[in-house]
Amino acid sequence: MGVLSISYSSSLLSKLIGVPENNDWYPARRKTNVVFCQGGGNVIKSSGGLSSVLTERSSLVNTDHAATLMDAGSLVLSQNGKSQAEIGVKDLVPYGGPTSTTLIGLEDGIGIVKFLRGKKFFITGATGFLAKVLIEKILRTEPDVGKMYLLIKAKNKQAAMERLQNEIINTELFRCLKQIHGKSYQAFMLSKLVPVVGNVCEPNLGLDEDLSDVIADEVDVIVNSAANTTFDERYDTAININTRGPCRLMAIAKKCKKLKLFLHVSTAYVNGQRQGRIMEKPFSVGDCIAREKLISGVPPKYLPSLDIESEINLVSNSKGDIEDNLLAQKMREMGLERARRYGWQDTYVFTKAMGEMMIDKLREDIPVVVIRPSVIESTFSEPFPGWMEGNRMMDPIVLCYGKGQLTGFLVDPNGVLDVVPADMVVNATLAAMAKHGMTQEADINVYQIASSVVNPLVFQDLAKLLYEHYSSSPCIDSKGRPIQVPLMKLFSSTEEFSGHLWRDAIQKSGLTAMASSKGKMSQKLENICRKSVEQAKYLANIYEPYTFYSGRFDNSNTQRLMENMSEEEKREFGFDVKGIDWKDYITNVHIPGLRRHVMKGRGMGNQ
Repeated sequence: MGVLSISYSSSLLSKLIGVPENNDWYPARRKTNVVFCQGGGNVIKSSGGLSSVLTERSSLVNTDHAATLMDAGSLVLSQNGKSQAEIGVKDLVPYGGPTSTTLIGLEDGIGIVKFLRGKKFFITGATGFLAKVLIEKILRTEPDVGKMYLLIKAKNKQAAMERLQNEIINTELFRCLKQIHGKSYQAFMLSKLVPVVGNVCEPNLGLDEDLSDVIADEVDVIVNSAANTTFDERYDTAININTRGPCRLMAIAKKCKKLKLFLHVSTAYVNGQRQGRIMEKPFSVGDCIAREKLISGVPPKYLPSLDIESEINLVSNSKGDIEDNLLAQKMREMGLERARRYGWQDTYVFTKAMGEMMIDKLREDIPVVVIRPSVIESTFSEPFPGWMEGNRMMDPIVLCYGKGQLTGFLVDPNGVLDVVPADMVVNATLAAMAKHGMTQEADINVYQIASSVVNPLVFQDLAKLLYEHYSSSPCIDSKGRPIQVPLMKLFSSTEEFSGHLWRDAIQKSGLTAMASSKGKMSQKLENICRKSVEQAKYLANIYEPYTFYSGRFDNSNTQRLMENMSEEEKREFGFDVKGIDWKDYITNVHIPGLRRHVMKGRGMGNQ
């Protein structure tokens, strides 16, 4: 799902089960952890034309060996592609084997690299999780790409440049590019990345007039990756960013003289409460999932009818009728109510679906690609396995479970969690971009990048994988004791889940249900339990549409896209989700990535 988030994430989960947030935890020592700087034995093309294979296995290592393995940033490349660390440590081997490829064959097939060469981009949401992986991949595989104009919300140019430096250029995600370019890294990045002060919520995106003219004259591809991804966001906020934002960007697109493609990053969950196999079909204005679900014999006047302009006016008119101190809560309630009335599960996916509808309405002869990922998680292999930023949908649960804070959850045991690694989403995006950017047909093409049809990850299997991982590699508490976790219990009803949390909260609080002389629990215990149950019901209400989701996302268009690629392109830009070994990915890639990049190494201990 583009990026799914909830406003309370792990902190609420900690409170929900009665464990202090600052409870220190430490992963216990594990035998091995592998993090590769570059997956698949791919060749990295440097600015000087020198190709080097980068491999690195030094993430989360025992600090005693840090000097031997070295940090990724200290790897020194020799001209035959071997680093000093590789030469000195036998354990370091190229990921995917010793044989490297070249970029020569990458102009066959779709011609992704050829398309990228010299192209200029305008990217919104550039400091977000997925957009950064996209930017890194483009710069690493085709350094001769043109400039990328990155829309950054900031008060002025200096503040925008600071965000560019702090949130993109100086982040760990770009460490491979730092190794490639060495001392010229900053100069290279600043020659390619241009921070543009603006906001998708403002008319003309709030662009400076001169920069607006430059973008109109130069840009070949627009990538809209800006979104508000909070499930229960205020309706006014979500509709302004997710629905009206694409409209404002499309107005910019129509001014672009050289535009070859408008690429919109959406989410597979815009399909709302559709069930069964869900095809890669674009939305049109007025589409309403609630109408699809009702039987054909219902008179049209009783069927819900979605009018986007009416929704925008509803928000505007309602704000004047609500007291300021109640506005935020009322807007959240309104978003969820309107979404569910029309057949969507929450405000996020409803406003994203309306955004797609408006793009189709306004596009005229502009070629459009809509990318619909499911739940985007950590990178599979590039630029290194396990890179992560922030809490994605399932991650607060995974981390709280490992810390012993959550022992059960509301979920269909036989249901499917549709997950895709971020780098596979980016690779599919680039393939679709090149294919339709070259043909430039005035059409709209949808690509669902998802695993539920071709390689489903079943919730009860995920629970077993989490249990196996934390049993063999437990976290340890602040006193040095391993945190033993039970197999996660999966509950099919809110009542069962609430009861479980009630009992768990009592046990973890150290209180007992000893009755007073009148047979009542202590007031303190009663308050703790009541709060836990209330929060559990709210949590279940937000998550339930996803943990009990019965739709499965077809990816036939995405599969055909892959078939159009050359063998070299498949190696460099692979996105075959069918080939993911979920046990290996969850255990050896994703959870270690969470520990390093989300927990920021806190409490890593002697791993």
